[in-house]
Amino acid sequence: MKKALITGITGQDGSYLAELLLEKGYEVHGIIRRSSSFNTRRLNKIYQDPHVDNRCLFLYYGDMVDSLSIDDIVHKVHPDETYHLAAQSHVRVSFDVPKYTGEVDALGTLHLLEALRKHAPESRFYNASTSEMFGKVQEVPQRESTPFYPRSPYGVAKLYSYWITKNYREAYDLFAVNGILFNHESERRGDTFVTKKVVNKLVEISECGLLKAYKCDEPLFLGNLDARRDWGYAPEYVEGMWRMLQHDKPEDFVLATGETHSVREMIEYVCELLELDLEWRAGGLRDSKGQPTLEVGYSNRIGQEIIKIDPKYYRPSEVDLLVGDYSKAKELLGWEPKTKFKDLIKIMVEDELLL
Repeated sequence: MKKALITGITGQDGSYLAELLLEKGYEVHGIIRRSSSFNTRRLNKIYQDPHVDNRCLFLYYGDMVDSLSIDDIVHKVHPDETYHLAAQSHVRVSFDVPKYTGEVDALGTLHLLEALRKHAPESRFYNASTSEMFGKVQEVPQRESTPFYPRSPYGVAKLYSYWITKNYREAYDLFAVNGILFNHESERRGDTFVTKKVVNKLVEISECGLLKAYKCDEPLFLGNLDARRDWGYAPEYVEGMWRMLQHDKPEDFVLATGETHSVREMIEYVCELLELDLEWRAGGLRDSKGQPTLEVGYSNRIGQEIIKIDPKYYRPSEVDLLVGDYSKAKELLGWEPKTKFKDLIKIMVEDELLL
């Protein structure tokens, strides 16, 4: 039985990855941060009581900024495979907490690599890199050889994480890979991320509107509607992570769909599914440069504005376009995305409607 260690196991990707590895017969060990409130809801499907014999899921308290806890866990578990997913992963928030983002996303990776070098150098290591490293894109689409130009503290911290992983691969002969994953979403996405935020709020507005009891005191507030992203389905991406560590040699891979869609397109499709009859109208708020915003979102079915622009959601430096080329992963790993953009959004909307 192989042993896998997952940092960030309570997150969207971590929970899907844990399920995948358990299905493949792994013994799974996960690191969680200590909290006074429960933060393991995504693991409810696979959680096993510590008192049960022959269990295959083990959880440990630790934190990426605490090198001693990471070192102790790696020494104790001695994993065959290590998946490093833990991060402060909200791009807009990274501008508010740049130091913390750097400590977790950059130095946290170093803490883990050092622990593996000392205690489990034969462990295969996956590092969760991000398309945000491309930032101000230098070519379209972006691939493994595209130069990086990060535009946020998150992207900069992840760039250090990417390069320190390559350095340990070359300096210490570790099987260490970077998965450069473009945006991947699911019904388990955190509520503050734009796809889930849009779905949750518009479902709420739609349901209240059906009851004829909703007046939009708090519409959906958003920032840049025209930012374009490459959105895929998270469960398929964790399969790609696993395949990277089964490859015969350590290499870095882009996982993406090769399609790009704007936040506006995503909103319009959610509204279409919910039959909100969305109409964009001229608005009166001003953006971060003091210019009047062009529009607000008005629901003809509800009879009021349901979407407004709030300048606080603009990033100080924006990433306008991301779209990836996954041809290397397809050729060498046999990986390719199956869930299209509209299917992904439909999955998220239908799941929220069931709650």
